[in-house]
Amino acid sequence: MLTVIKAGLASSIQDGGRFGLGQYGVGRCGALDFPAMQTANILVGNDKNQAVIEVTQGNALLRFEQSCWFALTGADCQSRLSGQRVATGWRYYARAGQTLHLQSPLRGMRSYLAVSGGFDLPEVMGSQSTDLNAGFGGFQGRFLQNGDTLPLGHASQQFECSIGVRQLLWGNRVRVIPGPEFKQFTNDSQQAFWRTGWTLTAQSNRMGHRLQGRGLKFSHREELLSHGVLPGTIQVPPSGQPVILLADAQTTGGYARIGQVIECDLYHLAQLRPREPLHFLYCTLAQAREAALAQQQVLNMIEWGVSRHS
Repeated sequence: MLTVIKAGLASSIQDGGRFGLGQYGVGRCGALDFPAMQTANILVGNDKNQAVIEVTQGNALLRFEQSCWFALTGADCQSRLSGQRVATGWRYYARAGQTLHLQSPLRGMRSYLAVSGGFDLPEVMGSQSTDLNAGFGGFQGRFLQNGDTLPLGHASQQFECSIGVRQLLWGNRVRVIPGPEFKQFTNDSQQAFWRTGWTLTAQSNRMGHRLQGRGLKFSHREELLSHGVLPGTIQVPPSGQPVILLADAQTTGGYARIGQVIECDLYHLAQLRPREPLHFLYCTLAQAREAALAQQQVLNMIEWGVSRHS
């Protein structure tokens, strides 16, 4: 078991997410920083998409009720295992009774805790991810709370030593493919979308990032039927301030889609803090495919390197 002594601001069980259920109104959910989740699982010998704890802005305290290997990735929360410093991106062994303290991160927003064997929680529609809007999956379909006890799964591997890897770096520039309604905006707004900086507002969460900047205007507006949307879809409501949908977003929408953040850049958004700047970079579909392949190759190299020392 793993006991949650202090849950922090918004901690939840997340894995690779639910796919292929959008037509039923079921969102993807899953970890916002996909590479960090996969790296943590690789370090402890789990399936890459196995469930982890996603901790937002640290300030969490957990107690291991049984000995196991664990790894922390994502934002560096200056974490300590029973007082001893724990580096982000490393695998460590925790003994029964030891506590893991995650402080506020100096940079970034979300940290990921993987334990060897994962969490022994039921799958709902093929995933252990918490759907916070619908109230199912994860641990009782909600954010973790003080006093929760999480059952751990059976570890398939044992290790002889700690090991660390270099994580993918994140930043404030994301690549975007122009959306279906991009040409409905004025020329000035089209240029401003790429050339001006946007600021993440505090009214942002796992559903979406609300941005503040130069208001975007339409040259003409066509009536839109409800249409499918995905994590990374950038919608423009009547206010003219863009909203980037994230993992917990709805599956359909009616606002104009000015762009789509490419899949492999979504993890940058997971680590962006309120009031930090964000810039959009033009991207083609071919470039998006190349970027996805390059990112997967990096993760494959991490997995290969860890396997050589396990």
